[in-house]
Amino acid sequence: MSETTLDVQGLRCPLPVLKANKALRAMAPGARLTVLSSDPASVADFQAFCRETGHALVSFSEAAGAYRFTLRKREDAPAP
Repeated sequence: MSETTLDVQGLRCPLPVLKANKALRAMAPGARLTVLSSDPASVADFQAFCRETGHALVSFSEAAGAYRFTLRKREDAPAP
């Protein structure tokens, strides 16, 4: 299974989600994307993004103002 890391620390809403969406489009179905963010609004943004798009929010963690999201591209999404 493919796994990619996207560092969007320092970017504010809506850029972390927009950049993650662009990265997911280039990935194969079922691939994982780990996103590193510093924007507190990204917590709600990524929850809503996954709910709306069908991608899975596999894990989420926060430590000292750094947010880490692991997303899995939905299986039925078209391959790049």
